[in-house]
Amino acid sequence: MEQNEPLFGIEKLYVKDISVEVPNAPEIFLEREAPEIQIQLSTNGRAIGENVYEVVLTATVTAKLGEKTVFLVEVGQGGVFRIQNVPQEQLEPLIAVACPNILFPYAREVVSAAVSRAGFQPILLQPVNFEAMYMQRVQEQQNQAAPAEATLQ
Repeated sequence: MEQNEPLFGIEKLYVKDISVEVPNAPEIFLEREAPEIQIQLSTNGRAIGENVYEVVLTATVTAKLGEKTVFLVEVGQGGVFRIQNVPQEQLEPLIAVACPNILFPYAREVVSAAVSRAGFQPILLQPVNFEAMYMQRVQEQQNQAAPAEATLQ
């Protein structure tokens, strides 16, 4: 392999953080209604060495019945990735799109297992378009920067 050829590799995949809360147990298990499920996803990436990056995909799943929290599960699925010889303008999309796409199936399995072990029906997270999420974030940043530039002129 040539020295200057782009390299993208997985060094390690791991659960960085997991939290399960069932604040209204055991009474909540007597409820027969299906709870309302809310899912939030976020990603965070940072350099941890030369050409080595940690990316964490955080999935927060909250189930509620009215004002009562049935359960709350938060999973931080981490990965260490080696990324070399990639142009700077392509680095952010790799960290914001490619890495979360790799981490998502692992996070989905951990969420499902945690919810199941808490005594509830497993939750299966639907596939996510991380590219669309990234593009939306870039667009929002551009929209916020445009009024600031207009004010400076």
